[in-house]
Amino acid sequence: MAKSKKEEIKKPGGKTNDAAGVSSSIDDLLLTAAESGSNSLETGRFIVTLKEAAGPQGLKSFSTQGMRMADSRDFKNQAVELESLGDADGLYFDEIGCVLISGSAAKERSIGVQMELASDSPVSVIEPEYFAFALGDSSEFLRGFLTATETISKEIGDFGNQEETDEAETLVLGNTWGLIACRVPTSPRSGIGIKVAVLDTGMYLTHPDFAGRPVTSQSFIAGQPVMDGNGHGTHCIGTACGLRTPFGNTPRYGIGWRTNIFAGKVLSNAGSGSTATVLAGMNWAIANRCPVISMSLGSSSPVQAAYTAAGQAALNNGCLIIAAAGNVSGAQTGAPANSPTIMSVAALNQNLTPANFSSQGKIEIAGPGVGIFSTWPLPQRYNTISGTSMATPHVAGCAALWAETSPNLRGINLWRKLTSTARRLPFSATRVGAGLVQAPRI
Repeated sequence: MAKSKKEEIKKPGGKTNDAAGVSSSIDDLLLTAAESGSNSLETGRFIVTLKEAAGPQGLKSFSTQGMRMADSRDFKNQAVELESLGDADGLYFDEIGCVLISGSAAKERSIGVQMELASDSPVSVIEPEYFAFALGDSSEFLRGFLTATETISKEIGDFGNQEETDEAETLVLGNTWGLIACRVPTSPRSGIGIKVAVLDTGMYLTHPDFAGRPVTSQSFIAGQPVMDGNGHGTHCIGTACGLRTPFGNTPRYGIGWRTNIFAGKVLSNAGSGSTATVLAGMNWAIANRCPVISMSLGSSSPVQAAYTAAGQAALNNGCLIIAAAGNVSGAQTGAPANSPTIMSVAALNQNLTPANFSSQGKIEIAGPGVGIFSTWPLPQRYNTISGTSMATPHVAGCAALWAETSPNLRGINLWRKLTSTARRLPFSATRVGAGLVQAPRI
């Protein structure tokens, strides 16, 4: 195992002079991008995907170039603390075989997407790092940063802007319509013992509906604790893992009520993150061998090799990554759901027809995504919103129930079980995939 370099690479105060440094905060990266006058979704950093099984060799190759490298293995359970990396030139994610390179280190060594790679290089692909957002929050990701909003929102304002609060709550017979459509109330399964990682804006840890429930949590956003100041992550966790019998007249909204919750904050309270913060969460969830990894986030970027590598690493280790397709009518599935190794989820309305905002193209399965009632930070406690973000935890929750039925239902076998048992719908696979996810009846 690599020796810890956290003290070696840290400058006084843990700061770095690189505007696109490894330890730079998301807000700083967004502001820098805005001030540059670029309309790109790129952060200024780079993600290097190494060839399969080339991790140690690849890490050594960067060190021999004089780069100061941090390693996810230096952190307990690979829970990387990005803000502690100081002036590191790069960060290696061991589980997924990817490396984050700072903007200045890349510039000094002419590392970029046009770089010619030798045949014996451990490097497979070099890509720009992109910003990522909670689907539905893209128009608000820079609240308080007015100088950046004008520049960046022009590029991303249409991605996910259909996820809005719905006034009408569609609740039937003590269960939300989504749970009924997925046949959750009649399933004998609870997801007991199954680790479910939700990578999002964190979790409102003191929500009364989760009182006494053990939660493993970690923030990958510099300067922000796991506590959810947005609501998006808490809503998704509620659907995937919430109570079977909420207090009072509150309908049942949660699926895997006896699952083990892993809450990873990969997006800020403003709903923004980057490829690196998302990869850090994925690397952590895989290192913890979570059979189900739910991600209601993304961007309109093309397929990214790093996400594909992460999806494959998950499958190789008995995990399944489930991600939202995106909320742009007529648009193609966004990243990371567009990667072939990640299960993409479309949204359905109460009539079991595709939601008008649901992206299409590479779709594996569909879930309820319109008028979804679930948990929310206090004092509100609950909220009803729509989006492929809401469909995704329905699939993740049902995946946990299926995973409970057999230890063999892991990775690609769990993927196949979800699609083979889905309720077929009279729509193109490019809109709904295999159909509506269903909970197990056994």
